[in-house]
Amino acid sequence: MAPIPKVMKAVQIEHTGGIEVLQYKDIPIPTPKEDEVLIKNEYIGVNYIDTYFRTGLYPHPKPMVLGREGSGTVAALGSAVPQSLAFSNGDEVVYMGTSAYAEYTACPADKVLKTPSGVSSSDACAALLQALTALTLVEEAYRVESGDWVLVLAATGGVGGWLCQILRAKGAKTIGTVGSEEKVATAKEQGADVVVIDRQGQGDVVNTVKDCTNGQGVAAVFDGVGKDTFERSLECVARKGTVASFGNASGAVEPFLISKLSAKNAKIVRPTLFNYIYTREEYEHYSDELWKMMIDKRFAVRIHDIYPLRDVARAHTDIESRKTMGKLLLKP
Repeated sequence: MAPIPKVMKAVQIEHTGGIEVLQYKDIPIPTPKEDEVLIKNEYIGVNYIDTYFRTGLYPHPKPMVLGREGSGTVAALGSAVPQSLAFSNGDEVVYMGTSAYAEYTACPADKVLKTPSGVSSSDACAALLQALTALTLVEEAYRVESGDWVLVLAATGGVGGWLCQILRAKGAKTIGTVGSEEKVATAKEQGADVVVIDRQGQGDVVNTVKDCTNGQGVAAVFDGVGKDTFERSLECVARKGTVASFGNASGAVEPFLISKLSAKNAKIVRPTLFNYIYTREEYEHYSDELWKMMIDKRFAVRIHDIYPLRDVARAHTDIESRKTMGKLLLKP
């Protein structure tokens, strides 16, 4: 392999704010710690959580290089990377970590996976974080069974699209919300049985749920929107049902009285993917399931657009507009 240079292009923030705080600049290439892998990025995933760190909703020390996932090739290995992981320089890999908005990223070896044969680097990057989020939601936040009615908010978003595909494979019946008429066909193509156009919480979601479930409500709501939809999600869930609130696209859910849940004996979970894949065993279990879905069942990987790394501000503007469908990627 070519020698590793001393500096690289990266996107760094020194304080929180709007897209104006995103700095495309030269910084030193990280030296991998003993348990880390240095990866030359080919693709970098853009996720809504990146905007939370940029705006300060999720506090983090500064300066900070944004980004939680990427794919590329192994450029160097730390001295104590376990031989059991069988990494070598030049291996094609995909990872979840931090500081991905850069030409090179140092990532803990236990969060790096070899990209399987039959999956492209772009598809691996596009799928990893969002598809694993969806997969763990339907297995652990609420274990979906065949025949369950489920409500998925933002059904054509990155996680929402994967949820619809997985729920269809499980035999569930899915009600999906979308923000415009243009997204209806895509939501149905990905697996939603019923689609509601829901502009800023104005869609007739509650009555649609009642009509589909004979007034019983849905077994689970997967709500990545947050503040604007939380009360409605509680209204839509069935007795003994589960609301999985996993995102804050409209802002963080405000504090509420826990006694509110007693009206239906409802359950609330606020999961994060990383606590479902905390161990290497958990990570490999769910990633193996993902690769099987992509290779054997031919689940669709929808990529909205691939942006040059220097155009990261445009990517953030687009994802915050909620007008995208599928994954946004950056390319160094």
